[in-house]
Amino acid sequence: MLFGLDGVELGLIIVFVTLFSAILSGFPVAFAIGGAGVIAFGIIAALDSAGLLIHQAIDTSSEAYRGLVAEGVRPETISVFRYPDLPRVAQALFESGWQTALDRNVSFITNRINERVLAGPSIETLLAVLMFVLMGIVLERSRIANDLLTTMARVFGPLPGGLAVSIVVVGAFLAASTGIVGATVVTMGLLALPTMLRNGYSPELSTGVIAASGTLGQIIPPSIVIVLLGTLAGDLYSTAQETRASLAGCSDALTYLGEPAVVSVGTLFQAALLPGILLALLYALYAFGFALLNPSKAPPVASSAATGEVITRGEGLTWFLFVPVAIVAAVLLAGQVNVVGSQSLAVDSFSEAGEGASLRTNVSPECQASMIELHGQAAWDRAVAEQAEIDASGGVAQAEELTDEQVAEVRAARAAAAAPIGTGIATFAVIFALVLAVGRGVAPTASPLPLIGGAAGVLLLLLVDILFIRPSTSAAGTVLWMVVPVAIALWGVRHAARRMGGNELIRVVFPPLVLIVAVLGSILGGITNPTPAAALGAAGAIMLAAYRRLGEEGRSPWLITWSTIALIVMLLAGINFDLRVTTEAVSAGTWVAFVVAYGAFLFAMVGLLYACWVLLRAKVLTPAVRETAKVTSMVFTILVASQLLNLVVISFGGEHYIQQFLQSFDNEFTVFLIVMLVLFFLGFVLDFLEIIYIVVPIVGPVIYGGSFDPKWVTIMIAVNLQTSFLTPPFGFALFYLRGVAPASVTTGHIYRGVIPFVLIQVLGLAILWFFPGIVTIVPDLIGG
Repeated sequence: MLFGLDGVELGLIIVFVTLFSAILSGFPVAFAIGGAGVIAFGIIAALDSAGLLIHQAIDTSSEAYRGLVAEGVRPETISVFRYPDLPRVAQALFESGWQTALDRNVSFITNRINERVLAGPSIETLLAVLMFVLMGIVLERSRIANDLLTTMARVFGPLPGGLAVSIVVVGAFLAASTGIVGATVVTMGLLALPTMLRNGYSPELSTGVIAASGTLGQIIPPSIVIVLLGTLAGDLYSTAQETRASLAGCSDALTYLGEPAVVSVGTLFQAALLPGILLALLYALYAFGFALLNPSKAPPVASSAATGEVITRGEGLTWFLFVPVAIVAAVLLAGQVNVVGSQSLAVDSFSEAGEGASLRTNVSPECQASMIELHGQAAWDRAVAEQAEIDASGGVAQAEELTDEQVAEVRAARAAAAAPIGTGIATFAVIFALVLAVGRGVAPTASPLPLIGGAAGVLLLLLVDILFIRPSTSAAGTVLWMVVPVAIALWGVRHAARRMGGNELIRVVFPPLVLIVAVLGSILGGITNPTPAAALGAAGAIMLAAYRRLGEEGRSPWLITWSTIALIVMLLAGINFDLRVTTEAVSAGTWVAFVVAYGAFLFAMVGLLYACWVLLRAKVLTPAVRETAKVTSMVFTILVASQLLNLVVISFGGEHYIQQFLQSFDNEFTVFLIVMLVLFFLGFVLDFLEIIYIVVPIVGPVIYGGSFDPKWVTIMIAVNLQTSFLTPPFGFALFYLRGVAPASVTTGHIYRGVIPFVLIQVLGLAILWFFPGIVTIVPDLIGG
């Protein structure tokens, strides 16, 4: 053996040395990865042909090996790491010759590109990357960060370390609206860093908090990292659990686990919400604590006079806290006592099928023992009792078609149990009431009469629903009953909105906040998957940027405003009416709703095209589209190149060798800790894209093949990868900041500044390690 190392070990060393050399050569990363794969394969093939790479494999014909198999040890679990004393046999790295391996790699790379890039099941999810990138770049070029930084500095500046805290708040806000690390770091570096230095802030704290806050876009949804990781995690988890079930003696993962082995990008977005907020909170606490301990290095800054009416603390607490909390609490309480709830009379034409036992019990003895070990004896006994009860009652009830009389009975029962106030109307009432409360709070000395009128309209809306709208009332009839109360409420809301527009904080934060709620709300609420939500976000970003641009030019943005209203009308029509006009019997109300929805759609499209024209004329859209094409092309090219490098590692047994090493540890936590440490140190020299597409597919079958929650595993990896933007010497956020920092800020300042935040990242990982419920609680609550 060359240098006393196994041939597979030498092959892995050659691959990674070639990869690091190619990346450091200065070539674009995507081409460097693909070139490293080709060069590494050539070197390994040449050394193998010369007889210099010898793999010491276990001799499967030896008596010791046969004895282990006879004792019941599965052949796939036998490795040189778990049984180092087994007899070995020397063999070439490419058993069938490097020519066969080359031919196999060429055919496999074609299949991989087709499955994972062109026409695979994950391609629709990957399209979200393109639209999230476009959304982020358009918002960044609309100068939303400028206004946010100015406004937040006024809010937090008078506090110790207030400017640093404002950077964290803006970073979190931009993470949820743009998610583009480079754009966020550069923007905040250009705008905030000179201000912080001019006000006596330490260069280390200033650069550290800007770099760290800019990376929040990698974990706070909508995160491109989570989209890319999620497409991999779904396949890895499903395949790994099927393998685990097979080793346990079960037919499939559904039988062994008692639930489908799936994880989606939408679920990962839900899981990433609290960890992202946790990291932002840790950053802000560090900045505030640093200022308290070093007041001269992070002094409070007197803010300039803000626009809007001055309000007292009591008025602020009343209208911004107590009243909104009371409104939301009242509606939630009403929902608990069935005053607010569903009024739907929709009835399925088939009866509900009976539920099976919580676990499948008709399994082999080996699978039964494995399931008892996994779920516990109590869970197994409960499933056996459930199955016995089902068998005694004649088996699982099958779904049967209901007669007209049965459908009528079910409808009558639902109508009798329906809540007096429908969920949709209650939602409108809450939104109107919150706007009226905030409108009163920002201008407490203005005349309250319009707002009182609006509140009366909200109460009238609820009263009309209770007295006149029944569950059997048609959608058209419901709309007619709601016209007058909604008009009165909107009159008050219009006055409240004008008053809110006079408040700088609300004027700056509200538009992008609505976009964030629309995009994330549709994903987190399970309304749609990330790709349509990303399309909505991209369109919304274009219209928001055009709205701001027209305002800067002194032109009326009425078309953008009415297009947004048209979009809302279209969505409401689609939610409340059955717009299928190709069925046999179509009512006049359905035709009217269809025409209104279709007209609103066309008007919204006109508004979107007009917004594109405004940004094109302002020379904003062209560079945004060009930058989007560059970023997404890089991502997909790296995806293709990493598949090539992975196939090279697989071809000489490198992937299997690494997996056997990890599987030789009996403790799952030990294995995952090793993987996390490897990812952490690789982050010093590799970008997150290389780690996702090169390293994760190799270690994924092991870390996703255990008992860990896949959501927790994926979010832990995502937080770890976020650290790769901060770790010297190749942290991308450091390069971005170095490029825009003043000459007085040295590279040493930047490196020293990010060290505390790297440690905070490690602390965040430790918190998530010991308290995994932070990751899983939101998906569990939303999923019921």
